[in-house]
Amino acid sequence: MTTNQVWNNYSTDLKQFIISKVKDTTIADDILQDIFIKIHTKLHTLKDLNKLKSWTFSIARNSIMDYYNSRNLVFDIPELEVDFEIENKEHTEKDCLHGILKNLPKKYRDPLFLSDIKGIKQTEISKILNLPLPTVKSQIQRARKLIAQGFMDCCGYVINEKGVLQGELKDKKDCKICN
Repeated sequence: MTTNQVWNNYSTDLKQFIISKVKDTTIADDILQDIFIKIHTKLHTLKDLNKLKSWTFSIARNSIMDYYNSRNLVFDIPELEVDFEIENKEHTEKDCLHGILKNLPKKYRDPLFLSDIKGIKQTEISKILNLPLPTVKSQIQRARKLIAQGFMDCCGYVINEKGVLQGELKDKKDCKICN
């Protein structure tokens, strides 16, 4: 397969993918050009042509990350807003979770938000936050443990012998965090 054939088959899809990430057609054109330079110079190294499409999109994803990294641009990570509409006056786990998340340190809250809420892979989070991958992994694990600890502190939940958080929700007046 030639670079021209790859262009004919995938350039439109790649450009749409890039635009969805950078929101600027001029920048998307530049990134697309860089991608095809990489494809042209490395196409001979691809051993399985059945993987061509995923290979080109991997190059695109990496090129987009390179673009953000080279310009010292940061992704706008919104503050974790956990606003729950109160449908009734009943105390729920959401009340406790809101207080627990609000009290999480930002260094744990942001990686957890990107991983567990946004569904971003931890390797990408490490690039976004400009942190080593082991740090991101440990921060996410620490955030999860802090949430479990928050339920233990707030409502007296316990971790059973299988390592599962269990307990019953206390009345709001008896909770320590969400009261």
